[in-house]
Amino acid sequence: MASRKSSQPKRESRDKYSVLLPTYNERENLPLIVWLLLKYFGEGGYDYEIIIIDDGSPDGTLEVAEQLQKIYGKDKIVLRPREKKLGLGTAYIHGMKHATGNFIIIMDADLSHHPKFIPEFIEKQKEGGYDLVSGTRYQGNGGVYGWDLRRKLISRGANFLTQVLLRPGASDLTGSFRLYKKNVLESLVERCVSKGYVFQMEMIVRARQLNYTIGEVPISFVDRVYGESKLGGNEIVSFVRGLLTLFATT
Repeated sequence: MASRKSSQPKRESRDKYSVLLPTYNERENLPLIVWLLLKYFGEGGYDYEIIIIDDGSPDGTLEVAEQLQKIYGKDKIVLRPREKKLGLGTAYIHGMKHATGNFIIIMDADLSHHPKFIPEFIEKQKEGGYDLVSGTRYQGNGGVYGWDLRRKLISRGANFLTQVLLRPGASDLTGSFRLYKKNVLESLVERCVSKGYVFQMEMIVRARQLNYTIGEVPISFVDRVYGESKLGGNEIVSFVRGLLTLFATT
């Protein structure tokens, strides 16, 4: 199959970037991540919007988001909350329905992904015309900071096992800091069946299957500043199950 290239011509002055920001109990982190996004988008002169998809956080995250919208405006801060926690994949689907950009950026709201890398993602995409650009902790000067040895071993082991079984053509499958052409993300989400942490991995595997082009940008991943990590034993078991399912079906 020939590599899928976008039929969209380069339209730098009209490109718009929609950030999908799923949240659950992120009231402490949300003001700072939003401020940093505004800073780096503003410095680059990009057209953008930040779509906050809160899944019924009991800690008042939505109320904080409403205050941020009042400060920065409804054109920049778009609120699309849901009543309860329904999963990462469905959050992206929900957010995409309301995105007006032709590019979509997905990232975590807990400050583990620094918005300073977004201009590098955008530049990388423009240089190679990539269908998606993924942040990688495992190439160049990328890395992980703030994790104990156990979590580093789990992450490295999961990525190594995934590389061996799936041969994905990307160095970091479990990361969730990426830039997609909107039509590419829509196509991939339609085909993905995984939930939770496996969802990000399946997105890359499906992209390879469809011959979408993938660029990578080294990033520094920093463990969350406030709140508790959502990675636990159940997520690890689900990851292994999902990996084996992908190996058997792709």
